Amino acid sequence: MDKSKWCCCLTCASLCTLVLLCLCLGTLLSPSCSSADEFRRAAVAADSQLCSQVGRRTLQRGGTAVDGAIAALLCTAVVFPQSMGLGGGSVVTVRNKTGKVTVYNFRETVPRKFKSNLLDDCADSFKNSPGSQWIGVPGELRGYEALHKQYGRLPWSKLFEEPIRLAKEGIPVPPHLGKILSIASVKRRIQNSSLCEIFCKGNNGVLETGDIMKFPQLAESMQIIAENGADAFYVGQVASDLIHDIQAAGGTLEMEDLRSYQVRVMDPWTVPLGETVMHIPPPPSGGALLAFILKIMQGFSLTPQSIEKEQKTQFYHHYIEAAKFAKGQRRNIRDPFFNSKTRADHLLDAEFIDRIRAMISPNGTHPAAYYSDLTAAPDHTGTSQVSVLDEDGLAVSATSTINHLFGGGVYSPRTGIILNNELADFCGRADILTHGEQPPSSMTPAILVSKTGGLFVIGGAGGSMITTSVALSIINHLWLGMSLKEAIDAPIVFVDSKNKVNFPPNFDQSVIDGLKALGHQVGQMEYFFNVVNAVEKKDSCIVAVSDKRKKGMADGY
Repeated sequence: MDKSKWCCCLTCASLCTLVLLCLCLGTLLSPSCSSADEFRRAAVAADSQLCSQVGRRTLQRGGTAVDGAIAALLCTAVVFPQSMGLGGGSVVTVRNKTGKVTVYNFRETVPRKFKSNLLDDCADSFKNSPGSQWIGVPGELRGYEALHKQYGRLPWSKLFEEPIRLAKEGIPVPPHLGKILSIASVKRRIQNSSLCEIFCKGNNGVLETGDIMKFPQLAESMQIIAENGADAFYVGQVASDLIHDIQAAGGTLEMEDLRSYQVRVMDPWTVPLGETVMHIPPPPSGGALLAFILKIMQGFSLTPQSIEKEQKTQFYHHYIEAAKFAKGQRRNIRDPFFNSKTRADHLLDAEFIDRIRAMISPNGTHPAAYYSDLTAAPDHTGTSQVSVLDEDGLAVSATSTINHLFGGGVYSPRTGIILNNELADFCGRADILTHGEQPPSSMTPAILVSKTGGLFVIGGAGGSMITTSVALSIINHLWLGMSLKEAIDAPIVFVDSKNKVNFPPNFDQSVIDGLKALGHQVGQMEYFFNVVNAVEKKDSCIVAVSDKRKKGMADGY
């Protein structure tokens, strides 16, 4: 062999060996990302393992975090139709790879025509508000469209392929949905409404865990929307069929309501939390209440020792008092485009927060009037959360809902879509409604960024429980030293509309006794449907956790 060629081969071999050694050394020195909730490149935390997988496959096919989030949400509309779907709306917080954060609000709005005395029909605490009079103008698909145009990479139709297949072929009723369908009041509601068309089986019985549920009409509507874009829902045949079914059920929505719907794109509110900055959606979303609680609690200088021994009762006492004050501020969470005199800016004002913190007595609680405007706005459950982080650093926190369980119980047989009852969110928090107004919400998809470059994407589901579940998860993780999984798995406490404190089963009895001794009244809530899904980037690993309360599981690669 020619000497120069031999030298060249030797040099190439040496370089290859050096590169291999560097790769091996890098692997040895970097975290292994070997646990079940750790991933190297990207991750999706949806309400179910199936939809996390749909999101993950979307990313692996070259999709962005927005593509993955849309696919996972469309999947969730099939897997957990009681929580969200095409007949609802969402709030989405997005952070691009340069660090800019933007909020996309496509919540439902008040239609042009609505019942003049609608708020007289408001239900009591934790009762559904059934009926077509509560339907708001759905924004879900216009929002997906806006997000996809700005951040999407895969073709629009590709995002629908797996959800359409699932809706058409059917899936076994998941355990979480099966549990909901077994509740006597839910079962009666389904049997006595148009929902029975898809959730009832022989002899008018309701589907149970493991039974196959199919959504053929929804699959057909999804196919039309996949082929023709969101316009099919807002000005096309799906729109015509949907309005026909809503009006047949006594609803007031018209084609013009759909045609004129617009997505709101805005800057987030930014809140410093020590070494971390939190980005939240502004009102009428619930971010301000989340920030208010966190800023109050930050002033108590929390550490892992704050939940040890006798300090644990004091920690929960402080938190419950902060939550009560947050309840007292709910009427300030209104749509700023229609309520210029109702503002929530003061909830982030340091002087106001310090004044409220000083009002928290260490040795007791107070009557409801002490916490300002504690009107009895009804509590409710529902909602879905997807958190996504892709390989390029695009982060998405998306909270979606049709409001109460199965919305208002109105099913559109021509389109397969379950309609929201979003106007019920005005109950106890407004005296009048205005066309185009968005209702106040607890939804608070958040993105937190640390000074060291860490990225924390989090949000919650569970209606009124969103604020408390997300707040406690953040406190547990940032200040009490819990891992992300421990922080989300930890039990919550919930202050209801009657100012009573509710504890899930197996909550520390000594803490409950201690709180009773401080004067807190304990409620008797039976079901805790709070859910938090989060993704966190630290160093070279991504940790993703879906809440076990909904039998969820994150996925990634």
